[in-house]
Amino acid sequence: MLKFLLWCVLLLLCWPLALLALIAWPFIWLLLLPFRIVGIAVGGALDLVGALIFLPGRLLRAI
Repeated sequence: MLKFLLWCVLLLLCWPLALLALIAWPFIWLLLLPFRIVGIAVGGALDLVGALIFLPGRLLRAI
């Protein structure tokens, strides 16, 4: 909702820039999508490594 309100303010102040942002946003989102996917994969890999490192401690604590 905040982004929409900021866009409305931009529309009132500088409508050509607001229309350019409205048209360019889907293309920017598509351009950044691979980086999000890589970030999710790297985060999952780091979580797996952390779980493997802490596994012996969890097993000893369970005993």
